[in-house]
Amino acid sequence: MRSTTAIRGRWSRAAALTLALLGLLGTQVVTATSAADAAETANPAALKEFYGQVPNWQPCKFNTGLDCATLVVPLDYRKPKQEKISLSVSRLKAGDPAKRRGILLTNPGGPGGSGLAMPTYFYGTPLTEVYDLIGFDPRGVNESTLLSCEVTTDLHKLNSRPEDKDFPAWAASARQSEEACRKAGGALRKHVNTPNTARDMDVIRGVLGEKKLNYVGYSYGTYLGAVYGSLFPKQLDRSVLDSAVHPEWIWREQFKRQSVAFRENVDLWAEWAGQRNNRFGIGKTKAEVLATVEQVAAKLHAKPVDGFDRTQFDAGMGGGARYRFNWEFLAEDVKYFRDFQPGSAEFAEAVKAGKELAALGLAQLRAGVFDTVTCEADWPADLNTYYQDMREFRDRYPYGLGVGRAAPRTCTFRSFTPPEQPVKLKRKGYQTGLVIQADGDTQTHYDGGPAMAERLENHLISVADEGRHGLYALGGNTCVDEHVNRYLVDGVLPPSRVICAGTPRPDVPADTESARSRRSAPTPPSALAEKVRAAAVANKVTNLPF
Repeated sequence: MRSTTAIRGRWSRAAALTLALLGLLGTQVVTATSAADAAETANPAALKEFYGQVPNWQPCKFNTGLDCATLVVPLDYRKPKQEKISLSVSRLKAGDPAKRRGILLTNPGGPGGSGLAMPTYFYGTPLTEVYDLIGFDPRGVNESTLLSCEVTTDLHKLNSRPEDKDFPAWAASARQSEEACRKAGGALRKHVNTPNTARDMDVIRGVLGEKKLNYVGYSYGTYLGAVYGSLFPKQLDRSVLDSAVHPEWIWREQFKRQSVAFRENVDLWAEWAGQRNNRFGIGKTKAEVLATVEQVAAKLHAKPVDGFDRTQFDAGMGGGARYRFNWEFLAEDVKYFRDFQPGSAEFAEAVKAGKELAALGLAQLRAGVFDTVTCEADWPADLNTYYQDMREFRDRYPYGLGVGRAAPRTCTFRSFTPPEQPVKLKRKGYQTGLVIQADGDTQTHYDGGPAMAERLENHLISVADEGRHGLYALGGNTCVDEHVNRYLVDGVLPPSRVICAGTPRPDVPADTESARSRRSAPTPPSALAEKVRAAAVANKVTNLPF
């Protein structure tokens, strides 16, 4: 996600991938907002001045092919006559007015992702012909009234496998971060949450003169879309929730499951590599391959090279295993780390490739909106809960985001009382939508897709053997694109459960298979980093909006 405030991420892009990226809350019971609040929200009469605004569209400064306007919304929807904040909105008008069927709002997730450029991600799709595509910066983000946190310096040392004695420093960093957000958050912070962002979306709908809106949301944007439909069922038409948040994991459990997903991908990769020992030579079974991985991790822990240590290696394991097209390169990199010694040219090249793999996980940016929206539900207050989880995660789930997903976060020390409880998700009064989920997604665990589809009684498109996050219109998956386009453009639902194939695994035959036409030669160490970069570009996993 892109930064919306002063960024606290000071880690290198590769190391940042490992620990602490999003951060989230613990177990809690999801309860409904009060009926009075929901009734007032759904009734524009109390909000006439906001719904009656006339936008002043001008070419966007960042892209003159889009129109931009600034709207005004209440800081607190329970007190709409008091403070107001601004909301920045973008628009790409429908290319064929004769076919136009309304507006389609988009959100890239985060929480805290900027959405102004989102209409451009649908270039080349039939949506541009039939919808006015609407992007917006949610409250607190970038061009909307900005929520900031002061910049701090972490008090803990970045380590994918910290010792028990290090845990209090992680907690101290989280406490310091929360205090920095409290100081800079002003009156805005406690009103930056998912229900209020959904209310802002309805103001956008009303200002644009539409009875209903259509919606495509990615990642956190799936939860935002589900909340909108729960609060405004009569105003929602067609909806697509891509890479869904689990409705029962708001929020800490959601992010713990990211590390679980990284480990699941590493296990799948290890099984695959073990079946190809003749080619890679790092083990004949999953257990042997994982033992080689741990051998390399210990080697880098004892003697880091050029800033590349066990923590970055663990990040690279997660970043490399999530994308199937990288499996061959990951296996080769592990082999080179094992076979060559620090100081050699080959080992230096392996480090370069390892950094590229680590960077493929997630860009680490920390911003005020993220550290606020994720506090809308309650987190455990007992630090021992986190410490117990950290012990488990450093041992079982060290790869990718690893132990950082179990550590205390800003919300552990939340300094404000949320004005309302999380919305109880339901679909009552708007038409069946789609949920899309990849089975190897490391940002929103696969289980979130079926759970969200079941909760909303939506249809589910699963993508098999795929680690991507964000599939429709972004990942080049023809099966997904065709089903979603037919639904959004023509209103035709796919079957209630669909399975699309993911990105193919590398065409490296198993040891038990006869040689085929393409039996790839090993990649020399000097070419490995460039191969990883080129594969990331070719498979469209760079420059995504989340």
